Amino acid sequence: MQIRRIGYGVKGVVRLRRYALRWAYMITDKAKHKAQVLTFWAKHGLQATEEAFKVKKRTLYLWKAQLKRSDGNIESLNEGSRRPFQMRQRIWPRTITQEIRRLRTQHPNLGKKKLFVFLKVFCDQNHLLCPQSRTIGRRIADAKDKMRTFPLKIRNNGQVVLRKRTPVARKPKQFVAEYPGHCGAFDTVERFIDGCRRYVITFTDLYSRFAFAWGTTSHASKAAQEFF
Repeated sequence: MQIRRIGYGVKGVVRLRRYALRWAYMITDKAKHKAQVLTFWAKHGLQATEEAFKVKKRTLYLWKAQLKRSDGNIESLNEGSRRPFQMRQRIWPRTITQEIRRLRTQHPNLGKKKLFVFLKVFCDQNHLLCPQSRTIGRRIADAKDKMRTFPLKIRNNGQVVLRKRTPVARKPKQFVAEYPGHCGAFDTVERFIDGCRRYVITFTDLYSRFAFAWGTTSHASKAAQEFF
């Protein structure tokens, strides 16, 4: 009988396994300190433990119960998650959420910063407090359907196929251009004029804000060379 590993041939599997085994059974210094306090309590009594370590009685009994439930495993004394069971809910008027949904339906996948411009006008007209762009992003993320419309492709037989998004290299948000030519933004706009297809290639220097646009009938590599 031949046994084949699932991760055979996958790069980095062995390193990931060693990393998982290293941190799976880890006893922190705080857990060791708790075990030392419990040992001191069993040997010298409650009053001496409270005076020596400044620990309350209920805390000692809590640590002792944790250690008992795990059959004496010191790892159970590690600090757990302090996340509350019931999280605070964001309370905003329902009309604002409905307007965000309407804008995302009318303009699919419109970003939170661009949505803020349209939502600001709506809130001013209805005398409402307008949420900031980061809050708009959280409201979109809190929605069950994420208020996101994925692009669709319809074949000649009428079958609807989801289009997969290809990863695009983008400028990091924290990057700041320090001199002219350090970073430039390029784009191509396609237009139909009098039944003919035209392309407008644009360039903007992020530091000096110098912009240039050039119209062409093709956006192939040769046209890009002429544009440069």
